[in-house]
Amino acid sequence: MNDSHGDIAEKYREHTGRKTSFLLWGIVLLFAGTIISISVGPVDIPALDVIRTLLGTSVSVSLNSIIWNIRLPQVITAIVAGAGLAVAGVVMQSILRNPLGSPFTLGISNAAAFGAAFSVMVLGTGATHSSVGDAVSINNPYTTTVVAFLFSLLVTAVIIAFSRIRGTTPEVMILVGVAMGSLFTAGTMFLQYFADDVQLASMVFWAFGDTARASWTELGIITSIVLLSIIYFTLNRWKYNAIDAGDETAKGLGVNVERVRLYGMICASLVTATIVAFLGVIGFVGLICPHMARRMIGDDHRFLIPGSIIMGSLLLLCADTAARVMLQPYQLPVAVLTSFLGAPTFIYLILRGRRI
Repeated sequence: MNDSHGDIAEKYREHTGRKTSFLLWGIVLLFAGTIISISVGPVDIPALDVIRTLLGTSVSVSLNSIIWNIRLPQVITAIVAGAGLAVAGVVMQSILRNPLGSPFTLGISNAAAFGAAFSVMVLGTGATHSSVGDAVSINNPYTTTVVAFLFSLLVTAVIIAFSRIRGTTPEVMILVGVAMGSLFTAGTMFLQYFADDVQLASMVFWAFGDTARASWTELGIITSIVLLSIIYFTLNRWKYNAIDAGDETAKGLGVNVERVRLYGMICASLVTATIVAFLGVIGFVGLICPHMARRMIGDDHRFLIPGSIIMGSLLLLCADTAARVMLQPYQLPVAVLTSFLGAPTFIYLILRGRRI
C-alpha cells in the first residue's frame, strides 16, 4: 500500500514538474524576446548594447534615449497588455464555462472602445491630432478609463444575466456577445459620422490597437490594474477549478458561484477597459492564448493562469516586434497582425479535434 502511494506521489511530482518546467522556459523565452524586441527597429542595436543600457553601464546618449524613451515602454506595454488580455480571457472561459469566451468575442472590447471614443470626443478627455503616430492623446486617463469601464460593465451585466438563464448554451452566449459588439461598433460609427475630418482620421487610427502610443504614465496605470487583477485571479484559482467541474459541484464545495462569477467578470472587464482605453482594440489574444496554454499544461488554474499570462505576453510581444520590422520604415499597428494570426490559429485548434 505504501509503495502504491509512493508511486502515485512520484507520478504527481513528475506531472507538476513538467508544468513548472514549461512555465520556467516560457519566462526564459519572454526575457530573450524582450532583448530581441528592443534590439530591432529602424535603428538596429546589438543585444549586448541593449543589456549594457538596461544595466546603466552604456555611455551612448543616443542609445539611452532610443531604448528608455521609445522601445522599452513599447515592449513592456506589449508584455503587460498581452498578459492582461490573456488572463481576462482564461477567467471568462472558466467562470462562464464557455471555451469561446474572451473580451473580444463577448463584445466587451467593443463596448470599452465605444466608451473611450465617447469620452475622448464628447467629454473632451483626449486631444485629437492628424498625425498617424499620435492620433489621440489622453488628457484625462482616469475619466477615459472609467467611462470605458462603465460601458464594458454594461455588456458584462447582459452576459451574466444570460448566463443565469437555465439552458443557455455557449453558442447563445457568443451570439449575445456578437450582438453587443455589433451594437457598440455601430455606436462608434455614429460618433465618427458626426466628427470632423481630423477627428475622424484620428479615431480610425486610434481604433487600430497599437502598443506604441503608451508612454511611461499610461504604462504605469495599465500595469497597476493588470497586476492587481492577476493577484485577485490567482487567489481565486481553486474556485475556478471547482466551477470547471460544474456549478452544483462548486456549490457543494462551498464556492459562492454567483459572487465569483460577478467579481471575476467585473475584474476582467476593468482590465479590458483599461487596455482598450489607452491602446485601442487588440483582438484574439484573450481567446487564443488560454487555449494554447491549456493544450500545453492542462486545465488546472494553478498552472493555467500563469501559463496564459506568459503565452499572452509572448504572443503580443512577438506580434509587436514583427509589426515594427515588417514594413520599415513604417510600423503596422499590432492589432492588424494579431487579427491575421489569430483567426487561422483558432481554426487550427478547432481542426485538431481536441476539446477547446
